[in-house]
Amino acid sequence: MNTAATFRLEPSSPPVLHVEGDWTLRNYRALSRQIAQQRPAMNEETELTFSALTAFDTVGAKLLVDLLGVPGALRQTGEHSTLPRAWRGLLAAVAEARAIAMPKAAPPPQAWITDMLERVGMATLNLRSCTRDLLGFTGLCLQTLVASFWRPSRWRFTGVVAQVEQTGLDAVPIVSLLTFMVGAVVAFLGATVLADFGASLYTVDLVAFSFLREFAVLLTAILMAGRTASSFTAQIGSMKANEEIDAIRALGLDPVNLLVLPRIIALLISMPLLTFIAMMSGLLGGAMVCALSLDISPTMFLSLLQQDVGIRHFLLGMVKAPLFAFVIAIIGCNEGFKVSGSAQSVGQHTTSSVVQSIFVVILLDALAALFFMEMGW
Repeated sequence: MNTAATFRLEPSSPPVLHVEGDWTLRNYRALSRQIAQQRPAMNEETELTFSALTAFDTVGAKLLVDLLGVPGALRQTGEHSTLPRAWRGLLAAVAEARAIAMPKAAPPPQAWITDMLERVGMATLNLRSCTRDLLGFTGLCLQTLVASFWRPSRWRFTGVVAQVEQTGLDAVPIVSLLTFMVGAVVAFLGATVLADFGASLYTVDLVAFSFLREFAVLLTAILMAGRTASSFTAQIGSMKANEEIDAIRALGLDPVNLLVLPRIIALLISMPLLTFIAMMSGLLGGAMVCALSLDISPTMFLSLLQQDVGIRHFLLGMVKAPLFAFVIAIIGCNEGFKVSGSAQSVGQHTTSSVVQSIFVVILLDALAALFFMEMGW
């Protein structure tokens, strides 16, 4: 037997809303039409009575939420409601689902100065967090390195040799080719400018000073940041995403000693060697341009190089290579450990490691140049 469903507002003090009949799917059309035409104006003082409510289902709960609104429906799920306890959970679930589905109010527009200050503040906090994490990871690596130094059984010779091959030997062609071309370009530009002053011979000094002190180590470090730091991040990040890092810890092994230290040591070995190759390649490129454009023979080039350029310029360039290598390896490995369990995270942290490595390398190179200049070196 189908019982009609309705509601009526009794204008008493306070007003009382009577919910009656079967609030089910059978009466959906009639109830929805009545709610659209005769929805009463209610407030928090309006009392509801469900004594004549004979049936109630999900459709009825949806209609009751339409009638009362989400806040009013949620108030009827409390202990003081006259709605039978068996139906309160259903009404609460429908009301909460409606609240989630309701469009959120758009935040008020902010002034451009407020938005700019907010972005600057967020960037500052992010920089502070990244710096703190990087310093903490650096301390952890140094602690593990010192602890492993006195225990030869924990040394990873095979891992170090494999990483030296990947980071050093495989990078020789690209490093030598790039620095050779840059050396040729620097020599050509120097010869073009200095020819107007009748000082073409000083092109040799220009190429030698620029490559021995700055260009060789800086270009090598930037290449290693793009090639090696990204590789470290991708390798460790993939292991982190595949839960291989957790498996290493479950076996009682230290991931820092197993994965990070061989990469740091390998880059500390490879970077000075690559820097030396870059110096020689840059000088070779400059010598080729001098021989072809300025009629400066290789013998004269070497004679001027020996006469005008001291050994300290070579040492100042080489001393920066281990520092850059350590920074690049630390940043690449640290970003790898930050990867979460998704391929997108691997890509994001790989990009971040390259950007951070290049930025820190250029910053350290600028500080070193200022320090050497103040020291008169």
